[in-house]
Amino acid sequence: MGGPEAARRRRGVTSLAPLVTPARLAWRGVAARFASLAIAAGATALALPAQDSISLPENAAKVPWSLGERLTYDVRFGFIKAGTAEMTLRGIELVRGRPVWHGRFTVRGGYLALRVDDVLETWMDAVTLSSLRFEQDFKEIGRERRRLYEIFPERQVYQQAGKPERPSVADPLDDGSFLYFIRTVPLEVGQTYEFNRYFIPDRNPVRIRVLRQERVQVPAGTFDCIVLQPIIKTKGIFSENGQAEIWLTADDRRIMVQMKSKLPFGSLNLYLRSASVPLAPERSK
Repeated sequence: MGGPEAARRRRGVTSLAPLVTPARLAWRGVAARFASLAIAAGATALALPAQDSISLPENAAKVPWSLGERLTYDVRFGFIKAGTAEMTLRGIELVRGRPVWHGRFTVRGGYLALRVDDVLETWMDAVTLSSLRFEQDFKEIGRERRRLYEIFPERQVYQQAGKPERPSVADPLDDGSFLYFIRTVPLEVGQTYEFNRYFIPDRNPVRIRVLRQERVQVPAGTFDCIVLQPIIKTKGIFSENGQAEIWLTADDRRIMVQMKSKLPFGSLNLYLRSASVPLAPERSK
């Protein structure tokens, strides 16, 4: 799927209020597909200016999130609380001279011998929402994996640190930026949306099935939601066999309040515990 999705982008919001009357593979799946995002040996990230010195450009995409959005989740294996996850917009920064949204995903905790401390980050162009950088730092069961990808939409290539450039796609997205991007798409129950925007071409297309509307209760409150099933060519929880489902609020905010997935040894679920959605930053004059 090529070309920016400007026509589909939604208006931003300034608050999140509940409705009054809204093993190793498992953890890698949460970090990698709740957000699987990619910090790398041998690569040096650009020095980024202080975030308070960067403003959104006048032609920035209209989005339903805002600077400082912070979503915190309980992570459970079945009925067992196994840790916490967090999805945060850390700031507006510069990557190769372009203003970007910087999103960060963390999963921490464990169950029995399984312990993880995963950090995943994405940098999205503020105008096109294309991915410019994708960073990953996994610490799982005593092992570490660190990777960094630089993505160049203008040339349709990407480069993993220490390796040659490889072909990419127009308007690329990574795992984390895709979860932000899908919040800008008008979602209709019964429809299937297909995108050829994943930055590694052989993992396309990514399909999003809109299954139903449903009211759910999570620690943060009760919410009316749209339920999605993402399908990506991967062995993770968003594979065709994973049967993962995501609950987004059925309003312009499209906040993820719940995620459930089936794994060979049980279910892995996320439930929204708290959310902070401050005022959106001012655009540059």
